[in-house]
Amino acid sequence: MKVILTHEVSGLGTAGDVVDVKDGYARNFLFKRDLATAWTKGGQKQVDSIAKARESRAVRSLEEAQSIKGNLESKPVTVTAHAGTSGRLFGAVSTADIAAAVKAAGGPELDRRRIEVPTPIRATGGHTVLVRLHPEVQASVDLDVVAG
Repeated sequence: MKVILTHEVSGLGTAGDVVDVKDGYARNFLFKRDLATAWTKGGQKQVDSIAKARESRAVRSLEEAQSIKGNLESKPVTVTAHAGTSGRLFGAVSTADIAAAVKAAGGPELDRRRIEVPTPIRATGGHTVLVRLHPEVQASVDLDVVAG
Protein backbone atom coordinates (compact mmCIF):
# COMPACT_ATOMS: atom_id res chain seq x y z
CA MET A 1 0.00 0.00 0.00
CA LYS A 2 1.32 3.42 -0.91
CA VAL A 3 1.14 6.04 1.84
CA ILE A 4 2.26 9.63 2.29
CA LEU A 5 4.15 10.21 5.52
CA THR A 6 2.94 13.28 7.42
CA HIS A 7 5.57 12.97 10.19
CA GLU A 8 9.04 11.50 10.37
CA VAL A 9 9.08 7.75 11.09
CA SER A 10 12.40 6.20 12.09
CA GLY A 11 13.58 3.64 9.58
CA LEU A 12 10.88 4.54 7.06
CA GLY A 13 11.23 8.15 5.94
CA THR A 14 10.53 11.79 6.63
CA ALA A 15 7.40 13.88 6.24
CA GLY A 16 6.34 14.20 2.63
CA ASP A 17 7.86 10.93 1.46
CA VAL A 18 5.73 8.47 -0.49
CA VAL A 19 6.55 4.96 0.72
CA ASP A 20 5.21 1.48 0.06
CA VAL A 21 4.34 -0.45 3.25
CA LYS A 22 2.30 -3.50 4.16
CA ASP A 23 -1.44 -2.94 4.54
CA GLY A 24 -1.61 -3.94 8.20
CA TYR A 25 1.30 -1.68 9.18
CA ALA A 26 -0.38 1.24 7.46
CA ARG A 27 -3.84 0.63 8.96
CA ASN A 28 -2.83 -0.42 12.47
CA PHE A 29 0.17 1.82 13.12
CA LEU A 30 0.66 4.70 10.70
CA PHE A 31 -2.99 5.74 10.23
CA LYS A 32 -3.94 5.28 13.90
CA ARG A 33 -1.14 7.60 15.03
CA ASP A 34 -1.70 10.13 12.20
CA LEU A 35 1.80 9.51 10.90
CA ALA A 36 0.61 8.93 7.33
CA THR A 37 -2.31 9.30 4.93
CA ALA A 38 -3.33 7.08 2.05
CA TRP A 39 -1.76 8.00 -1.27
CA THR A 40 -4.11 9.37 -3.91
CA LYS A 41 -3.67 11.37 -7.08
CA GLY A 42 -4.82 14.48 -5.22
CA GLY A 43 -2.41 13.67 -2.41
CA GLN A 44 0.46 14.89 -4.54
CA LYS A 45 -0.49 18.48 -3.63
CA GLN A 46 -0.17 17.55 0.02
CA VAL A 47 3.25 16.00 -0.64
CA ASP A 48 4.40 19.24 -2.27
CA SER A 49 3.19 21.41 0.63
CA ILE A 50 4.82 19.12 3.21
CA ALA A 51 8.09 19.16 1.26
CA LYS A 52 8.02 22.97 1.07
CA ALA A 53 7.41 23.25 4.84
CA ARG A 54 10.17 20.74 5.59
CA GLU A 55 12.58 22.63 3.38
CA SER A 56 11.92 25.89 5.23
CA ARG A 57 12.51 24.22 8.62
CA ALA A 58 15.52 22.18 7.61
CA VAL A 59 19.06 23.21 8.30
CA ARG A 60 20.22 24.79 5.10
CA SER A 61 23.68 23.33 4.66
CA LEU A 62 26.23 20.95 6.07
CA GLU A 63 28.41 23.84 7.26
CA GLU A 64 25.50 25.38 9.18
CA ALA A 65 24.75 21.99 10.75
CA GLN A 66 28.40 21.63 11.81
CA SER A 67 28.37 25.07 13.46
CA ILE A 68 25.10 24.30 15.29
CA LYS A 69 26.59 20.98 16.40
CA GLY A 70 29.63 22.74 17.88
CA ASN A 71 27.36 25.25 19.61
CA LEU A 72 25.15 22.51 21.10
CA GLU A 73 27.99 20.31 22.30
CA SER A 74 29.88 23.17 23.98
CA LYS A 75 27.02 24.47 26.14
CA PRO A 76 25.77 22.65 29.24
CA VAL A 77 21.99 22.14 29.24
CA THR A 78 20.10 21.90 32.52
CA VAL A 79 16.60 20.40 32.69
CA THR A 80 14.52 20.92 35.82
CA ALA A 81 12.01 18.19 36.66
CA HIS A 82 9.90 17.13 39.63
CA ALA A 83 11.71 14.44 41.60
CA GLY A 84 11.46 12.61 44.89
CA THR A 85 14.06 12.58 47.65
CA SER A 86 15.88 9.61 46.13
CA GLY A 87 16.41 11.41 42.81
CA ARG A 88 13.78 9.45 40.92
CA LEU A 89 11.60 11.62 38.68
CA PHE A 90 7.82 11.71 38.73
CA GLY A 91 7.44 10.70 35.08
CA ALA A 92 10.17 11.19 32.51
CA VAL A 93 11.91 14.05 30.71
CA SER A 94 10.25 14.50 27.32
CA THR A 95 11.81 15.67 24.07
CA ALA A 96 9.76 18.87 24.33
CA ASP A 97 11.34 19.54 27.74
CA ILE A 98 14.80 19.02 26.23
CA ALA A 99 14.05 21.36 23.29
CA ALA A 100 12.82 24.06 25.69
CA ALA A 101 15.91 23.67 27.91
CA VAL A 102 18.25 24.00 24.90
CA LYS A 103 16.45 27.17 23.82
CA ALA A 104 16.63 28.55 27.40
CA ALA A 105 20.38 27.82 27.51
CA GLY A 106 20.90 30.06 24.49
CA GLY A 107 20.93 27.34 21.86
CA PRO A 108 18.93 27.15 18.64
CA GLU A 109 15.25 26.25 18.50
CA LEU A 110 15.10 22.50 17.90
CA ASP A 111 12.30 20.38 16.50
CA ARG A 112 11.39 17.89 19.26
CA ARG A 113 10.96 15.14 16.67
CA ARG A 114 14.67 15.37 15.80
CA ILE A 115 15.75 14.63 19.38
CA GLU A 116 16.49 10.98 20.14
CA VAL A 117 16.54 9.76 23.74
CA PRO A 118 18.15 6.27 23.85
CA THR A 119 16.54 5.32 27.17
CA PRO A 120 13.82 7.24 29.02
CA ILE A 121 15.28 9.78 31.46
CA ARG A 122 13.68 8.98 34.82
CA ALA A 123 16.38 10.01 37.30
CA THR A 124 18.36 13.12 38.14
CA GLY A 125 21.97 13.38 37.06
CA GLY A 126 23.86 13.48 33.77
CA HIS A 127 22.38 12.05 30.58
CA THR A 128 23.21 12.20 26.87
CA VAL A 129 20.76 12.64 23.98
CA LEU A 130 21.25 12.80 20.22
CA VAL A 131 19.96 15.57 17.97
CA ARG A 132 19.70 14.90 14.23
CA LEU A 133 20.54 18.26 12.62
CA HIS A 134 21.22 17.07 9.09
CA PRO A 135 21.24 13.64 7.43
CA GLU A 136 25.02 13.59 7.89
CA VAL A 137 25.31 15.43 11.23
CA GLN A 138 24.24 14.30 14.70
CA ALA A 139 25.01 16.33 17.82
CA SER A 140 25.46 14.73 21.22
CA VAL A 141 23.97 16.95 23.92
CA ASP A 142 24.88 16.46 27.58
CA LEU A 143 21.92 17.06 29.90
CA ASP A 144 22.04 17.70 33.60
CA VAL A 145 18.69 16.79 35.13
CA VAL A 146 18.07 18.50 38.45
CA ALA A 147 15.16 18.29 40.89
CA GLY A 148 13.01 21.38 40.95
